[in-house]
Amino acid sequence: MAIETSLDLPVDRRGFLTRAGLVGAGVVGGVMLAGCGGGSSSNASAQSSANDTAIISAAIIAETLAVTTYTGIINSTLFTTGLAAHTDDQAYLTAAQSEEQIHLNALTAASGLSIGTTLFYYPTGMFSDPQVTINTLVTLEDAFVAAYLLGVQQFSTANLRLLAARIMGNESEHRTLARVIAGDFNLSTTTGLSGSAISVSPPNNYAYEPTFNLSAISQAVTALKPFFDATAAAAAGNTVTASYVAVTPNSALNDINS
Repeated sequence: MAIETSLDLPVDRRGFLTRAGLVGAGVVGGVMLAGCGGGSSSNASAQSSANDTAIISAAIIAETLAVTTYTGIINSTLFTTGLAAHTDDQAYLTAAQSEEQIHLNALTAASGLSIGTTLFYYPTGMFSDPQVTINTLVTLEDAFVAAYLLGVQQFSTANLRLLAARIMGNESEHRTLARVIAGDFNLSTTTGLSGSAISVSPPNNYAYEPTFNLSAISQAVTALKPFFDATAAAAAGNTVTASYVAVTPNSALNDINS
């Protein structure tokens, strides 16, 4: 059993472009989260506000993609038949679906930004082949964690940094649970954002959450095109489509204000 102790894991550009799944472009609007802005007309303040907007816009698309992904899994025979004997796994997945919708609701309501991308593209075998589905899910959760870590580093206010940290912790849980489910599908490895096949034992194999060397949210936007852009999806071989449909989250999980 190997536990990764490096603070960063490398990822090659080509692999990143074909595996990542996190953000999209075209979401615009003013950031109104508590503590953001402040009315300063300085260049530094304007740059901070613009970066905050870019990160939140990316997060909104990430959460839209996440809800779509979990919904697709829940609606598939992988869930209804493949995990019929693993009701705990089914509970993990339905809770994750709710949590991603809660994140999305909080981000859109607090920021005033809108959902711009609702159709997503996945690798062939998504929602039918356990290995493809779990690899994709782990890749997405790796990317979500890395993006929220950027928020922790780069958001201009304490409130935004705290929100990013809170969501990042939940995404990390989702990644580990996906690797637990991989074992229940009798998979021996999962391949995430690093592009390397990693043993499913132990499922919680990171001592530190990696950033995958992301330093700017624009890198994540570029990397995510195979999941939301038709041309990039075709080039990456992503052929399965799924549309975002809002779900009603379990209100017992909504602990955002405590």
